[in-house]
Amino acid sequence: MSVVGFDIGNENCVIAAVKHRGIDVLLNEESKRETPAVVSFGEKQRLFGSAGAASATMNPTSTISQVKRLIGRRYDHPKVQEDLRMFPFETSEGPDGGVLIHLQYLGKRHTFTPVQMLGMLFSHLKQTAEKCLEAPVKDCVIGIPSYFTHLQRKLYLDAATIAGLTPLRLLHDCTATALGYGVYKTDFSNKGPCYAAFVDIGHSDTQVAVVSFEPGHMKVLSHASDSNLGARDFDEVLFRHFALQFKQQYNIDVPSSRRACIRLRAACEKLKKVLSANPEAPLNIECLMDEKDVKGFITRDEFEKFSSNLLEGMAEPCKKALMDAGVAAEKIQSVELVGSGSRIPAISRVLASVFRREPSRKLNASECVARGCALQCAMFSPNFRVKDYEVEDSLPFSIGLRLPDEGPIHALPNGVLFPKGHPIPSEKVFKLQKSSEFQLEAFYADVHDLPLGVSPRISVSTIGPFPMATENAHIKVKAHLTLHGTVKLPSATLVGAYVDEPVLRSADKSSERMEAEYDYGSHDTEDNAEDKYSAPKPVPAFYSHNGKGKAMTRLPVPIVEDVCGHLSEAELIKAREKEAELTKQDCNVEQAKEKKNTLESYVYETRNKILNTYKDFTAESEKEQICKDLQQTEDWLYEEGDDESAHVYAERLQDLKQMVDPIEIRCKEEEARPQAVRNLLEVIKECRTASKREAVLEECNKLERWLEENIQKQASRPKNIDPVIWSSDVEELTKTLREMCFRQANSKGSHAKPEDNMYSDHRSKRDDMEVD
Repeated sequence: MSVVGFDIGNENCVIAAVKHRGIDVLLNEESKRETPAVVSFGEKQRLFGSAGAASATMNPTSTISQVKRLIGRRYDHPKVQEDLRMFPFETSEGPDGGVLIHLQYLGKRHTFTPVQMLGMLFSHLKQTAEKCLEAPVKDCVIGIPSYFTHLQRKLYLDAATIAGLTPLRLLHDCTATALGYGVYKTDFSNKGPCYAAFVDIGHSDTQVAVVSFEPGHMKVLSHASDSNLGARDFDEVLFRHFALQFKQQYNIDVPSSRRACIRLRAACEKLKKVLSANPEAPLNIECLMDEKDVKGFITRDEFEKFSSNLLEGMAEPCKKALMDAGVAAEKIQSVELVGSGSRIPAISRVLASVFRREPSRKLNASECVARGCALQCAMFSPNFRVKDYEVEDSLPFSIGLRLPDEGPIHALPNGVLFPKGHPIPSEKVFKLQKSSEFQLEAFYADVHDLPLGVSPRISVSTIGPFPMATENAHIKVKAHLTLHGTVKLPSATLVGAYVDEPVLRSADKSSERMEAEYDYGSHDTEDNAEDKYSAPKPVPAFYSHNGKGKAMTRLPVPIVEDVCGHLSEAELIKAREKEAELTKQDCNVEQAKEKKNTLESYVYETRNKILNTYKDFTAESEKEQICKDLQQTEDWLYEEGDDESAHVYAERLQDLKQMVDPIEIRCKEEEARPQAVRNLLEVIKECRTASKREAVLEECNKLERWLEENIQKQASRPKNIDPVIWSSDVEELTKTLREMCFRQANSKGSHAKPEDNMYSDHRSKRDDMEVD
């Protein structure tokens, strides 16, 4: 299996793979390192990457982009509504309050969820990676924003499952960047930790992390983010400015046209990049709207003035990250700036004022997350040797547990199970006094840490029914903070109930071990790299003697988890079946295109050969018929045969080959026959020299006469009919004569050794043993 890391950005995606010589970024079909995060539904197939992005102008309502912004978010959220107003495709509110995407495809109206669209994108990236690596791709590590909620993380895992991927870990973007930075850096001091800040300004968000580094170890101290401030907001500033200017200057309303909006936003994005390197830049768009060409001009100072509120907002997550980490700005030894929006000069000045040092751009701004994910995946893989390096990520939110009817669990401080900044992964065990089936609800303890409008509810776990009466018994529940940053209750155990059972002496040691493992209170443990605790193993029943002839039991109690908004198993299976159906349709269309191109190429190449290369080998009647059929096929291809199945094109090609193949064989025979004749004559000469036996000499004379007669017949025969003598027949006779001569030379009474015979291809065992 290959070791792959995926960075699914809001605008572009990057795939990195670990090879024995290092980490490589994989190229897509256009030999580019970045793939647009776009899925476009064409007339008969889906288009991905650059092809999908190119169709956005001509087919805006069926081209889906920025789907990452819609994962796990409610339709009625104000920020979601702002995004949807910019998107040209049709959406509506789903039964669960989420977003549904509607479009026309294959003559039918289809409805997809954002998870399905993300699954399509994952499937395309998986196919791209497999094509580059020429190996199956399944295990992977996926980069996600640190502000992603429990639901969004679960839906990312569902999308990967739809595509046939198995994520070993969902890794925070800044953590992946820090891993790629720290694992190769060798100048960390042994006297104490070195602090670095990582600022990732993406297409639609800004993330900041403060990380401490020591030799062989990195620890994320804090995460901070603004999920609604990114590079596209600076594009939108330019878009609004020029849309207003063009309305006044050219009397056109750009926001009223979807196609004009797409073109102007694309032009503003290019203009922003020009302003990053130049003090001023022009804007020119031909036929933007109403057949009018538009022109504009802006300076960098004007752009920064229009974006002043955005630049002020860039400082907020940086200050929050420093405060949560408890590290003064003076102690930050390096500020690494990455992301698609990191090239704006004004942003660098804002960060320099916060961290009191100039940001560094040593890391690849677009590829660092994917490279870090691939490196983390290699650490999990047994196929690669990676130096020991500990990655300690931290939880960006506080997560608590409560009983729906009773409030937070008092056994935990303030009901908080995993506080903000808690290491990932972790495990805790707590005890509850319960006599019947009950529920535990996981929730975000501090709503101020969440993005605006996000529900604090995470999941509800039903624990029970109990396997027996629970008098004098209690429940010990294990809670797991997984590698994905999600919380899960993998097991619950009924402890302390007494039954009239004989004491099982063989279970004493196991009982003591279980008692130690489920000690009251909470403790954190490091887990293996792979997330293997999503399906807990059943806990066997253990018995320990209480000294009164009764046995104390430890029995497993079933747990059923319901994640709010999470896909059910039936929905997941249905989504996978739908993706398989769409993928099959794409493959059928691609095969038809390939067969059509093959047929078209064959028509042109064959016509040229019939009139040139095969001219002497084609009878006049054959030439007329073949040229007629080729012309008919060409006309058919551009008329009624323009849209046929792969099978139809293959049949047409086979019909043409049945007529042309005999001519092609004659041409090849004319080239191969002289060499075959020369080979036979050489073997005849060698046999006469090597053997004096009458049978061999007679056979040589016989073959020589046969050859001379047929060569004379062939010389007088036209080239446009089948030959009298075939090169394959001559080669077979050559082989037969060689074998006959070899047998005669090694027959009884011959003193020649096999290895001394010139026709032998064999060696003695002694010679074989002497060769190393």
